[in-house]
Amino acid sequence: MPVTLIRPSPTQIANLRERRLRRGAVADRGRRLRVELVNNMPDSAVMATQRQFVRLLEEGAGSFEVSLGLMTLSSVERSAEARREMAALYRSPVGFATAPPDAIIITGAEPRAAELDQEPYWRELTTLFDAARARAHATLASCLAAHALALHRDRVRRRPSLVKWSGIYRTEIVSSHPLARGLEPGFTPHSRWNGLDEAELVAKGYLMLTRAGEAGVDMFIKDEDHLALFFQGHPEYDSDSLAREYRRDVLRALSGAPLPAPPAHYYDPETERRLRAHVAGMIAGREAPTMPPYAMIGPAPEWRARGARAIGNWLTAIAARKLAANGPTFSRARFGG
Repeated sequence: MPVTLIRPSPTQIANLRERRLRRGAVADRGRRLRVELVNNMPDSAVMATQRQFVRLLEEGAGSFEVSLGLMTLSSVERSAEARREMAALYRSPVGFATAPPDAIIITGAEPRAAELDQEPYWRELTTLFDAARARAHATLASCLAAHALALHRDRVRRRPSLVKWSGIYRTEIVSSHPLARGLEPGFTPHSRWNGLDEAELVAKGYLMLTRAGEAGVDMFIKDEDHLALFFQGHPEYDSDSLAREYRRDVLRALSGAPLPAPPAHYYDPETERRLRAHVAGMIAGREAPTMPPYAMIGPAPEWRARGARAIGNWLTAIAARKLAANGPTFSRARFGG
């Protein structure tokens, strides 16, 4: 079902909710969900990330009517041009507590500091985490935001890796939790230098849903007073997202950054061999500083179906909590009890 992008002020959102209550739209309330996407990706990736998460919600929404608001942390570094372009759709989370959505999705951000709690946006981000936990039914934290939320909630600190986990990794389902219902094994993209230790997460009360081979933890949850779903991988990615990141990292290597390896399990062996030789020629000056066209062709994104199913399960859980929060009167009207 299509996702509707909204751009109202917090007051308008509150008025919209009140009008629906007055109309007595009881039968629909459990199917109408409002989600906020807090998109903190750098300028070059913010619109692609918005498109990817909108698509993931559309593919997973089923019969739910999802209204999607867009936010970004004001403390995330952006160019003046990007701020002007985003102003038409995006707002800051300042009014979150006065008009909380049913759920919130928080993306990663470009790291600026060695430790997450030293990032310039840390205070604003953790304030948002706390507001969502207090006022919304659920949070979905992706990539760096997943690491940040685990650190903020339980002091689980991410661990740096000697190599970048970049590639598509064989993913297994390791839980029978309702949020894992209907998920199938397959491959999931990961792109990160840091990771969370599964044993430490389990000791702190987290439940693993999926595990991505040598890349480790993939999806996991913590379900106490608030449902928190964590993505260490990227089920929202396009087929060529890792190829584009690899091209970016290779071009950075031309200016002295470390030379990246091609994304793991992403290209067929012959394509990877040719690509490594081409990149070595670029570094040595024997090839033009451009990537060949075949480097931008990734595998079919079968991982999106798994991500959409996980999102559908998450929305179902949110709807159930929303129904329960409306009390027994609403439940009897909704289900005829």
